[in-house]
Amino acid sequence: MMNVSAEFGINVFNDAVMRARLPKETYKQLQKTMKDGRHLDSNVAVVVANAMKDWALEKGATHYTHWFQPMTGITAEKHDSFISPTADGKVIMEFSGKELIQGEPDASSFPSGGLRATFEARGYTAWDPNSYAFIKDGVLCIPTAFCSYGGEALDNKTPLLRSMEAINRQTLRVLKLFGNTDVTNVRTTVGPEQEYFLIDAEMYDRRPDLIYTGRTLFGAKPPKGQELHDHYFGAIKPRVQAFMTELNEELWKLGILAKTEHNEAAPAQHELAPIFSVTNISTDHNQITMELMQKIARKHGMVCLLHEKPFAGINGSGKHNNWSLATNTGVNLFEPGETPYENAQFLLFLCAVIKAVDEYQDLLRVSVASAGNDHRLGGYEAPPAIVSMYLGTELTEILTAIETDSAYGSHEKEVLKVGVHTLPRFPKDTTDRNRTSPFAFTGNKFEFRMLGSSASIADTNTVINTAVAEELRVFADRLEAAADFESALHALIKETIVAHKRIIFNGNGYEGAWVEEAEKRGLMNLRATPDCVPCLLADKNVELFTRHKVFNRAELEARHEIMLENYVKLVNIEALTMLDMARKDVLPAVSGYIHRLTRAALAKKELGDIDMEYELESARQLSKLASEAHRCVHRLDDALASATGDSLTLARSYRDGVLTAMNALRAAVDEMEVYTDASCWPYPSYGAMLFSVR
Repeated sequence: MMNVSAEFGINVFNDAVMRARLPKETYKQLQKTMKDGRHLDSNVAVVVANAMKDWALEKGATHYTHWFQPMTGITAEKHDSFISPTADGKVIMEFSGKELIQGEPDASSFPSGGLRATFEARGYTAWDPNSYAFIKDGVLCIPTAFCSYGGEALDNKTPLLRSMEAINRQTLRVLKLFGNTDVTNVRTTVGPEQEYFLIDAEMYDRRPDLIYTGRTLFGAKPPKGQELHDHYFGAIKPRVQAFMTELNEELWKLGILAKTEHNEAAPAQHELAPIFSVTNISTDHNQITMELMQKIARKHGMVCLLHEKPFAGINGSGKHNNWSLATNTGVNLFEPGETPYENAQFLLFLCAVIKAVDEYQDLLRVSVASAGNDHRLGGYEAPPAIVSMYLGTELTEILTAIETDSAYGSHEKEVLKVGVHTLPRFPKDTTDRNRTSPFAFTGNKFEFRMLGSSASIADTNTVINTAVAEELRVFADRLEAAADFESALHALIKETIVAHKRIIFNGNGYEGAWVEEAEKRGLMNLRATPDCVPCLLADKNVELFTRHKVFNRAELEARHEIMLENYVKLVNIEALTMLDMARKDVLPAVSGYIHRLTRAALAKKELGDIDMEYELESARQLSKLASEAHRCVHRLDDALASATGDSLTLARSYRDGVLTAMNALRAAVDEMEVYTDASCWPYPSYGAMLFSVR
């Protein structure tokens, strides 16, 4: 049994380790670098690198790597050993300050969207000192940012760090107006809830679609799914519990605050939730968590599926991004407080988020866009593709009272005045939750529920940070210039509510009426990735990112190309996999079963007047479906061949033509599965996979 308190973070070069191993002056300089975001002094780097190396060697590490997050959705690492040759033919173990601070992976081999040509290979990784180094599989992993020779961001982390600087700058301006001069740093914090499926490894290994694409491309609905709601929060099965136990232990050793584990709504679906961390650290931790989930599941004879929709007809898997703002003095800026000024400050920050979500709803949708997530959004407990905000009854009523200059609560005779009256105290759970809302206020944070389970949380938090930073900039500009701060503050909050209340929706996002209502409000309904990715290059969005120095235009154009290219490649792989499975396995298997049925019918005929209805009717039905599936195969081939054009045109062709043909082929194949003997069907069924882990 693990002693959690003693072993938590034992594989992390964290603050406690640095304090113990670094000279006091070096430790102070490093802490100042981390807090102020300055470049690390080369002399300090030498001392830190030597201490880090000695610590890693004591832990059994022989190699180090600059661990980074290229635009592939997963992490990357190149291992270098600590060995350095000596004149006598032996080796010593060395690690320099330069090796700590900077690495040089091949930039042209990662997605760059045109930022790097094949012959332009130079790229750099730069240590992120705010994210602790750690040991994984006997390798010292140094979290880094990744950029090109020209300084363009080639990863997810660099823009995230830039966005954190942007929101810090603008938040400090606003806090200063409220007299909070003791605050010197503001950080965004995130707690990403991670959903996933576990299925038996033997089943997985017999499904080419899962192996190649991460989701089932064929599969008839089983007799039982999630209708009885008996899996959600149910007793955890022994094999799953053993997996969860080992996962927790490995995460805890890496200083990852794994807190909650439970069964999710769908059969074979589960969830892990951590405690909040600073956003860049939380991003690193979530990437490590996904990697360990997949690795440890295999040790227990299972496979962890992180695709957003691995099974049709039941819940997909999301990643709920719980986002908040916290000062270095320990104040959560989304806690309303108990005095008029604290209330006013809370309302101003709330309004900044409301305005940001409304004005940049397109960017929020882009930040969660992928071929996989397109299948998930809008059904089975996933929020719709329409971005809206849930605030709850009480908070909405307060905003309405401010908007309409009407009385609220204890202020029966006078109008509620921001910065003058103390608002009703908000308990953390002042209202019910809304599982259908994409962006919900949940007491002292915002829960953005649109992320897919396999996504990096970096993209979404880059957008949220930058959008809110922009609104705070606009607010600060106006309030700094005001002659009467209180009057200007009240007017600003009221105007913001009036202008952006359309984004607030506390109802059921699953109802068809909401789609019509959202259209009337002027909200966007960007259903698929090709619909929303072009928004990345809208003038207002380019201006947003360039103003706050999060992206330049070239970096945005690169991401635009990469997202469309990934969409096309993923759908193309799925289409080719379907064709391969249909031609080589499904149609031959069904043809063989039809032959078996007809032989059985002939055998009955030879025995005399025996009823052959089952055999003949089944053979006719399957023959009809097989012919339809065969035609669908040709239609899918044609759809693939006719998809041409630039990246956006090609993506739209795959959305409209290829996916339509894939859905038709699936419908025919899934119906054939219903009529085919289980022993003849070439793949494990949905029922077998979803209930395989006992």
